[in-house]
Amino acid sequence: MFSQYQFIRLPQVIEITGLAKSSIYRLIEEGDFPKQIPLGTRSVGWVKSHVEDWCLERINVSRL
Repeated sequence: MFSQYQFIRLPQVIEITGLAKSSIYRLIEEGDFPKQIPLGTRSVGWVKSHVEDWCLERINVSRL
């Protein structure tokens, strides 16, 4: 159960999605990618399950 709430950092998000840093932040700005969560004063992370869900959604949309 803990893994669904696991935080990952940007390099892991890039590895999972295959997107560039600039593409990730553009998609966040457009409301099309999960927003990062502040972890400290100068660090952020993403919920791993949210990123994985986004990937699955993209796969499902491409199969229509």
